[in-house]
Amino acid sequence: MTQDALSARLGSVPAPQVPSHPDVATWRPATAADIDAIHTLMGAADPVDHPTWTTPREDIADLFDLAEMDPARDMLLAEDADGTLLAYGEVLLHPSREGGELTVYLSGTVHPAHRRRGIGARLLAWQHARGLERLAEGAAHLEDGGVSGEMKIYAEERNAGQRALAEAAGYQVERWFTSMVRDLADAPGIPTVPDGLEVVAYTHDRDLDALEARNDAFRDHWGSRPTEPQRWMQFVGGEFFRADLSRLVLDGGRIVAFCLASVNEDDWETLGASNSYIDLIGVVRSHRRRGLAPLVIANTLDAIRAAGLQKAVLDVDTASPTGANALYEGLGFAATERSIALVMHV
Repeated sequence: MTQDALSARLGSVPAPQVPSHPDVATWRPATAADIDAIHTLMGAADPVDHPTWTTPREDIADLFDLAEMDPARDMLLAEDADGTLLAYGEVLLHPSREGGELTVYLSGTVHPAHRRRGIGARLLAWQHARGLERLAEGAAHLEDGGVSGEMKIYAEERNAGQRALAEAAGYQVERWFTSMVRDLADAPGIPTVPDGLEVVAYTHDRDLDALEARNDAFRDHWGSRPTEPQRWMQFVGGEFFRADLSRLVLDGGRIVAFCLASVNEDDWETLGASNSYIDLIGVVRSHRRRGLAPLVIANTLDAIRAAGLQKAVLDVDTASPTGANALYEGLGFAATERSIALVMHV
């Protein structure tokens, strides 16, 4: 282990201390029995922080099944004297150890009625300390002590309080993301399929092939880490994923481009229209600059429109090396909300 190793830079990391706040009667770890209470809390925060989409209960439940998540140590709840949930925080170390690099994600929320009282600052301090501990634990098991570590917080642009808390704790804005919406009243133009390729609907016999294509396509994207099989199967096997709306481009049976879509009807009311969310768009590196992104997206849009849905929604990194912003605008998408990624490098 060299002096520059991550484990050496972190040194001895103290265990996080349970916070204290006059409005909070109890700080405690979360259990699977708290899923509904956490979902209710998110339901109160969602209309304030991101009015056009909601947090599915499935997303919260999935966290408790992850091998890399230890709810007893990585989740913290704040309750008042009546047992009502006021705040929730989680710390997740990504399972990838590629290149000796570790990434920890901090997320959670405070009930809007209890914000600006210092609860969020206490919660973030605990998350930060636990995040450092998780990095230290991960680095200790890496060859030569690891190379680098980072902690990330994603925040909606409209949630100025969350950004202020993160920046006060030393996190800096590194990336902006934009949500984009396309009205499907008009049919998308479908590009001609290049010779030797074919466009097909997603089928679950290709799940692991699709994971391989996803990891290849996103390898050089900012902040992207390889998706692990467990997390991938939660996604493609989840109740919202729509294989019938998702499209793949094949070259000799190999997936070389993909556009994967989901439908959460709870978002229809918040957006004001029936819609499908496009979760992932990608082209493997060996097949870029051949027009496959607009091809696979247009075919997915056509499938969404044919299903009778009114809009398509996606999110894009505004500084994507693929020029995705211009691509999506050319396909009829218009920007709406923005979010940010705040990062601390260790």
